[in-house]
Amino acid sequence: MGEVLLDIKKWGNSLGMRLPSAVAKAAHLHLDQKVSLSVEHGKIIISPIKNKFITLEQRLSCFEPETHGKEVMQVDEHLGAEKW
Repeated sequence: MGEVLLDIKKWGNSLGMRLPSAVAKAAHLHLDQKVSLSVEHGKIIISPIKNKFITLEQRLSCFEPETHGKEVMQVDEHLGAEKW
């Protein structure tokens, strides 16, 4: 892929530009993908981040009620097959 010239525009309080589809395809980027943005020697580097799937157990291990607003369900009556 050759060089592409783009205009930087105002986007809210930030600056932004659109990536042409040919650039996105060449870099293997897709819609809603997360990327890493860094600056090295005055050059902007955009690197794709591969989606990492984590298990429910891994997600729950990160949950801290104090940090997350004490979101603990309180019930007066247990229904179904809850383990207590």
